[in-house]
Amino acid sequence: MGRPRKARGACENPSPKFASYWPQEDPGETPDGPTLPKTRIHWLGAVSLFSYNHSPDLTFRVSLNPYRGCEHGCVYCYARPTHEYLGLSCGLDFETKIFVKREAPELLRRALASPRWRPDPIVLSGVTDPYQPVESRLRVTRRCLEVLAETRHPVVVVTKSRLITRDTDLLRELARHKAVGVWISLTTLDAKLASRLEPRASLPKARLEAIQALSAASIPVGVLVAPVIPGLTTFGLRELLGKAREAGACRAGYTLLRLPGKVRELFVSWLKTHMAQSEDRILLTVASCRNGQVNSSEFGVRLYGEGPVADLFGKLFSVLASKAGLTEEGFELSGEAFRRPALGNCEGEQLEWDWAEARRPLAREEL
Repeated sequence: MGRPRKARGACENPSPKFASYWPQEDPGETPDGPTLPKTRIHWLGAVSLFSYNHSPDLTFRVSLNPYRGCEHGCVYCYARPTHEYLGLSCGLDFETKIFVKREAPELLRRALASPRWRPDPIVLSGVTDPYQPVESRLRVTRRCLEVLAETRHPVVVVTKSRLITRDTDLLRELARHKAVGVWISLTTLDAKLASRLEPRASLPKARLEAIQALSAASIPVGVLVAPVIPGLTTFGLRELLGKAREAGACRAGYTLLRLPGKVRELFVSWLKTHMAQSEDRILLTVASCRNGQVNSSEFGVRLYGEGPVADLFGKLFSVLASKAGLTEEGFELSGEAFRRPALGNCEGEQLEWDWAEARRPLAREEL
């Protein structure tokens, strides 16, 4: 078991699934104790801009992820194993080595300009947070939203960050055409617990303030309790939903915790570090919702679990949401106002990139 680092969710860097060799010594360890791993930002050439969903569990077909990896460092994040496809670890690597699709706004403009494109809602983003800390400097998500606002293209934004309020002007413009919905992900109201679970995400109070600011700007906003961690975050659900409604949320949704691949190893290590006395109880409660396991990837059960405990929780959530005045229905977005963008001077230009440049850490003056 690794030792915790300040403002990091993972305690260690387990070997990637696809690596033929991985050094046993943690590069973040020194004889004097654990170091604070620094964040490294890399450009990433976007081979494909969109991810397409084929799961009946999800209501969207297309998602756009401006970033790979996420500095928020949520220890439970199901997206952590995606870093293993880059030959990196799903542990500290996932939250310290962030890859940026810098051409995303230009590629988005070209995609929407195609006569074959149909304005189905795009989710920003389906994997990592589009408003993680580096976005405040690089503004890739904002530039994508500028394209979407110009074209009046429907979009759903999911984030744990108060930074989204920076883009209220663009979101308000989209809301005028019924083309936007925002989910603020809120796991717990306990600031101390949140700072351990999600070390670099906005604190719960700041997320409630984001809900309030967006609602005041007439932007449809909902609260997404994702994930619910059975035995750990279930106890404050009534208050959480009530506070979200008071702040202006109109919708509520949830997913149950699942721990794919080596995320289980990271989460167990986190429990041993922060919740040692409750570790067994929490893991048993999680397993009771997933047929004795901590993960299930089958369609129909991966988001909400299965079995009597999961079913009971689903009913409880519906009752609490209804009492708080929140609907569980998704956003009804319209693409009727969509207009194709002009490519301007970019037309015919070839975007080129190479992996050597993409993997080079950016110097401070480049950020």
